[in-house]
Formats: sequence, C-alpha cells, structure tokens
Amino acid sequence: MKKVPVEKNKEYIVDIVDNGFEGEGIAKIDDFTIFIKGALKGEKIRILIVKVLSSYAFGKIIEIIEKSKYRVEEDCKTYKRCGGCDLRHVEYEETLNMKRSAVQSLVDKTLKNKVKVKNVFSMGNPYHYRNKLQFPIGVNEKGKPVVGVFANRTHEIIPIEDCLIQNQKATQIAKKFVDIADKYKLSVYDETTQKGLLRHIIVKVGVYTNKYMVIIVINGDKIPNLEEIVSDLRNYCDDIDSIILNVNKKNTNVILGEKNITIYGNDYILDKLGDYYFKISPLSFYQTNSIQTEAMYNYAIEEANITKDDVVFDLYCGIGTISIFMAKSAKKIYGVEIVKQAVEMARDNAKINKIDNVDFIAGDTEKILTELIKKRNIVPNIVVIDPPRKGLDETTLGNILDSKPRKVVYISCNPASLVRDLTKLEDKYEVQSIQPFDMFPFTKHVEVCALLELKNCQ
Repeated sequence: MKKVPVEKNKEYIVDIVDNGFEGEGIAKIDDFTIFIKGALKGEKIRILIVKVLSSYAFGKIIEIIEKSKYRVEEDCKTYKRCGGCDLRHVEYEETLNMKRSAVQSLVDKTLKNKVKVKNVFSMGNPYHYRNKLQFPIGVNEKGKPVVGVFANRTHEIIPIEDCLIQNQKATQIAKKFVDIADKYKLSVYDETTQKGLLRHIIVKVGVYTNKYMVIIVINGDKIPNLEEIVSDLRNYCDDIDSIILNVNKKNTNVILGEKNITIYGNDYILDKLGDYYFKISPLSFYQTNSIQTEAMYNYAIEEANITKDDVVFDLYCGIGTISIFMAKSAKKIYGVEIVKQAVEMARDNAKINKIDNVDFIAGDTEKILTELIKKRNIVPNIVVIDPPRKGLDETTLGNILDSKPRKVVYISCNPASLVRDLTKLEDKYEVQSIQPFDMFPFTKHVEVCALLELKNCQ
C-alpha cells in the first residue's frame, strides 16, 4: 500500500490545481488529493493538514502566497462562520464558471454522450434573492432573544444584522419579532433542556406582490400576549398578510411541525410568476428564487416545444407552478405530488388562474405513475421531472422508459443525482442540452435543466 505523503497538523505549500463541486480548492502532493475550503484554482497556499484519510486529506488555509485574480474581499461580516454562502470570496462571474465546470466534470466522467454544458444562466442582481427566510431564535450573552443563523457545523446562533441573500424586509421583520418577544418576555427554546417557547421565525415573501407571511414556530400550543404581538407586527409592516403559529413540540432538527394555527389574515399569501398567481402556504414547497424560477420555467417550456396535442406528466409538481405554466400550451397535464396539502394548493392555484386542463393527483410518484400508465392507459408525450435531491427511484425510471415519452425535461437541484439518472436514460434518449441556472448565487448550489429526446423519434 502506497504511503500517504502528508501528515496531520503539518504545514505544506501547495498549488491549487482545480476547484471541486462544492467550491473547495484541490491540491495534489505526489498525486495525493487535498481539499482546501476557500482556496481558488491558480493560487499558491500554505496549508495546515487537519484530517487525513487513506485516499485524500483536508487542509485549511494558513497563508495565501499567490492570490487568484478572481479572489475578492468578502462583503459579509459573518461569512466565514455562517455557512449559508460558500463563494463570497470569489467574483460573481467566476462563480458561474466554477458551477458550469463542476457540472461539466460530472457529465464528462459519467455520460456516454459528452454534451457540452451551457453557460450558467446568471442573475442580473445576485443579492437579496431569497423569498423564504428561516432563522433559529436564541439568546445572547445578556439573555436577550436574538435571531440569526447557526454557526457552521454548530448549534451556536450568530446574530444577523443583514444577510446579503435574504430579502431585506424579511430580515427586518424577523429582527423586529425578537424585539417584540423581548418586550413581552417570551421564553426561548433551549435544545438541551427542551424548555422554552420560541424556536424559529420563518418569513415567506411574495416577491412580485410584496406580501409577507410570518410563521412563528413554538414549543407549545399558544403564545402569550397574542393580540399585542399581532398588532405590533402589523404596525411595523402593513405588508404582512398572514401570521401563523406552527406547533413543534418534538425534540428534532426538523424546523416545522405539522400543526398550523392562523392568528392573522389568511393561511396563505399570493405571489405571481409570469402571468400566473400562486398561493403559498406554510408547509408548501416553492422555489426560493422567484426571478430565476420564472426564467427556468420559461426556458423548460420553450425547450420542450409543447403542442396542443401533447399529454404532459409533471412529476413532483409541488403547488403546481410549472404545470400551470405549461397548461396553455398542452392538451392535458397530470401533476403528481406526495404532499396532500401541496396538491390542494395546486388545485386552488389552477382555479385562481382559470386553468381547467390540469389534473393534480396526491400520492407517491412511483405508485401514481404506474397507475396512470398501466391501469388507466394514459401515455405521456412529454414528462417533466423536478425530484428531491436524491433523484428518481428505479420504478419511476422504468415507467418513463416503458412509456417512451417524446421528450423528458429533468429539473434538478443536485447535478450528481441528475447525471446518475441520465446514464440510465441515455440508451433510449439523447441528452439534447444541459442548462444550469444560478438559483442560489454565492453558494455552491446550482439548479440544472436537462432536455432529453427519444432516439429515432419521428
């Protein structure tokens, strides 16, 4: 067995030869790989080895000897401790090149058809883009409630003054809420003792309607001084359209519980994407970057070239956003989603937008797809997929291959599982294009839309 050429707690000078999928720098010593967070391709760096495994090691930066031309001063005070962003030390345009390169590397290593990945679709203004804020509530050294983010790999809360990826008004609402909590002496949940009331504050934003939903996650069934708290929040921001108590009394890292109590306004807010309005509820999934979502959906529909003769399956359809976007072009849409509340919201969204050629079905995609194709003999011409990070199960992949839709549009937040699934489809399908979208600027994440077309399709 070859000897590992580095030792833990020793320093080395290395050249960064590439960046990995999570933005980390990659160095080599005698062909042995070392990953260094925060390092950039082209840099010469003095590192300390912090962890050694049999085939690779991890190092941390001690000194940057030669700096990359793409390195910039970080514009966030809490960047290095927070973990919410990964690439604030890199020029924005270069972050796009890094993301494209990471997706291309996966394609080149895995697919038979080495399709050239398109340039990442960028944001004009890559700041304050998130339409959903969720902050834990803690206490500071003076015992006062604070709102912020967990320090990277810990449960220590870093108080937030401003966050460059969150909606600014949402951040101010969250900060105002903890001021109100202090005013009425509300207790804060302690993970160790499992005592205390306030756990999290979530603010959802209707970006185009300028409406806000405030969700207060509590370790209990009620909150003291309820009327005063609602009044204080509304007086602070009259764009708050909904205030919800979410009950979560479990000892868990899951933020939201299953029970919601509406204490002001409706149990939803409206947002607009393109020409369509959508209801957003406390538990429903909605893409966190409204501007890029609209761009991606328009791109996907244009690439799919849907006609009035087409039957379309929209798998993992959520609250029906892309189904409704596609409806005017298609003959019939079948949207499938496992979360029942999301399906109810999708049906409401279809009514709001006067869409009558979409059928939303609640249930496990694997089972519903089998039923539609094999029991109801409904065969899709086009399938649109937007699965969870883990990608597609074997039954769903098998059903797609058996039903032979003319085109498959695969949207993914995890390029690794996307490319893995494409390898299982590419014997029957030609991968026509792979288009990344910068849905999460200054983070390591990238959304990808792939278009596949059935081979020998007439």
